[in-house]
Amino acid sequence: MEPLRSIDRLSLNQITTDRLNMREAVDACVRAEVPWIALWRHKVAEAGLAESKRLVRDAGLRVSSLCRGGYFPAATAAERKERMDDNRRAVEEAAELGTDVLVLVCGPAPDRDIDFARKTVEESIAELAPFARSHGIKLGIEPLHPMYAAERSVINTLAQANTLAEKFEARDVGVVIDAFHVWWDPELYAQIERAKGRILGFHVSDWIVPVPDLLMGRGMMGDGVIELRRMRHAVEAAGYAGAIEVEIFNRQVWDMPGDEALSLIKERYLQHV
Repeated sequence: MEPLRSIDRLSLNQITTDRLNMREAVDACVRAEVPWIALWRHKVAEAGLAESKRLVRDAGLRVSSLCRGGYFPAATAAERKERMDDNRRAVEEAAELGTDVLVLVCGPAPDRDIDFARKTVEESIAELAPFARSHGIKLGIEPLHPMYAAERSVINTLAQANTLAEKFEARDVGVVIDAFHVWWDPELYAQIERAKGRILGFHVSDWIVPVPDLLMGRGMMGDGVIELRRMRHAVEAAGYAGAIEVEIFNRQVWDMPGDEALSLIKERYLQHV
């Protein structure tokens, strides 16, 4: 399979360098000539929305996505309203920052009723989608590995995400494919093909054996078992030609100096993606 020959599509997902503030992350991308950045809302809040926009714009970077919206299921009607209000703010932030993709981490069941939580996710996306469309934002449903079903998301396979997305127009709702979350799925490649026209993002990292930590145990590309290049070819065959985000939750990577981390990311991206 053909390797990537340039970093034109490489995006630094901001969580990969979580120790860096907005200015430091932007400056590291510029020095490394990484053309894209995926922003996280807590980092945007730290710097301020206007300042975040200015830093990214002045650096000439493109924003591949904003993370995250979602967390729709709630124990009370008041709490659900608060969450929907926050999702509307996330849409507005995404539009202001110049991306057209808001990544949805859909949230867990607050009361053990996972079926009702999934129904709530669908109803919430239906409520949010027209607002997002009015701001030029597409909602990207990101299925999370089943080990996160109890604490982060009740959408756990790409098939689930596709079925949910297909209830809406492709211009409004699609899927985000994160290699770490879906690599194990025996239906993966059929579901990637099914997602044609709805793939809004592709995230890469690696699955280390053994996994050192459920959340913070993602590996640098090439350090694990995921067939990243095969997966990249599959999403491209399904029509995706957008940015490829490197999203790694790992304290060892976080502790690396920014320039060192970006250098390693570029090297492994070209070697293994």
